[in-house]
Parts: sequence; structure tokens; C-alpha cells
Amino acid sequence: MVVRKDGDSDSTLVWARPEPPDRPAPAPLSRDRIVRAAIELADRDGLDAVSLRKVAAMLDAGPMRLYRYLSTKEELLDLMVDAVYGEIPRPDPADGDWRTALRSFAHGMRQAALRHEWFADLLGRRPHLGPEALANLEASLAALDGALGTGDIDSVIQARDAVNAYVIGALRSEITERRTERATGLDEHQWQVASSSYLNQVLATGRYPTLARVVSDAGDRDAQAKFDTGLDYLLDGIAARLGV
Repeated sequence: MVVRKDGDSDSTLVWARPEPPDRPAPAPLSRDRIVRAAIELADRDGLDAVSLRKVAAMLDAGPMRLYRYLSTKEELLDLMVDAVYGEIPRPDPADGDWRTALRSFAHGMRQAALRHEWFADLLGRRPHLGPEALANLEASLAALDGALGTGDIDSVIQARDAVNAYVIGALRSEITERRTERATGLDEHQWQVASSSYLNQVLATGRYPTLARVVSDAGDRDAQAKFDTGLDYLLDGIAARLGV
């Protein structure tokens, strides 16, 4: 529960609290301007760089002014996440093609995370209850619900949760690899070359025959191809399980 400065306690989530009236002097503020500045800061310097003080400085405002629009940094992070959800095209469940709808959702999430790497860090931490996040959730649930046509809402939720879990895991893995490349200056191929001597020694022991086949025979795939292949495996499994 947040205790407001006027002494009244208020547990209302930020989405349900009205925004205070605009005060153009000394610098105009709004939740949207605050969120956009925070996103710019996170895109440039990473999530750890985001603070109410730094965001206020970007907007030429005192930090205390920001507390009229939000109460905590966690609320700011919630608003940032929802703004990114707003960039994700929502599938139309009315066409009845649940696979296309869920694939569109997954691709939209991936593209959003590639634009805003910090977005992947905040996925799965707690439920996202902003209007844009809920609209995306509604669209994906409706697409599955329409395809099943059985009223089995538990199956709808579990299938959608499985897709969401795959997307979050795949995105975090891809973003981690991108960050590692930047930190080390080595892309995946360069890292493989640098580690090949050690790996060849390990494989020569014969203790890892299947891994040896992977190293020698598996084809190279880019991040998009790996993401799509894994997603197709999952969607095929959902189709087989639910008979759709």
C-alpha cells in the first residue's frame, strides 16, 4: 500500500489513478513524457540506469514533481513495460486462425525485445496489468478460445502460458547472447573458433557422442530461424494436445 503525501492511504494501481492536471511551468510533465524519457534512458544505458532522479533531469524537472504522477520506481517500470506492449501488433482473433494469432504475438514480442532489450528483463517478474498488456493477453486468449470452441478455459490458459513461457525464455537467451557479444567483442562464430581447441579435446574423450554429432553435423541457424523452429514445435504440440 502506498501512503500518499496528503496523508491518505491509496492502494489503487497506477492505471486506475487519474493523472494530475498539467502544469506547464517550469517544464510540462505527463505520465507519457515521463515514461518516454525513462524508455529512452533504458534503451541507451540499460535498466539499471533508470531512476526517478535521472528521468527528472532529462525532463528538466525536480524529482519530487514526478511523484505527482507515480509513486515508486516499480510503477515507472510497469508503465514502461505497458508502453512497449503498445508497440506490439495485436492479432485479430476473429479470423479463427489461432496459430497465426499466437505466432504474430510471439514475433511481436521478439521484435519489441530487440528494440528494447531491458523489456526481456522485466517479463515474467509479475503479472502485467496495464491496458496494452491486457489487450494483448485478451487477443491471444480469444484466438485460442475461438479455435477450441469447447469452453475449456483451463486448456486455453495453459496453452497460452506455454507460448508465453517459450517466448520469454527464447528472448532472454537471445538478448543474453547479444549482450555477451558486445561485452567480449566476439560474435558466435568467433567465440566458437576461440573455444574450439578446448571443445575438441573434450569431445575426443568420447564421453559426449551426441554432442560431438551436434558440433560436426548440425547446421548453422540464425536467431530468427531458431526462434521460429522452436515456436513451431510448441504450436504443433498444442495442436496435437488439444485436437485443433
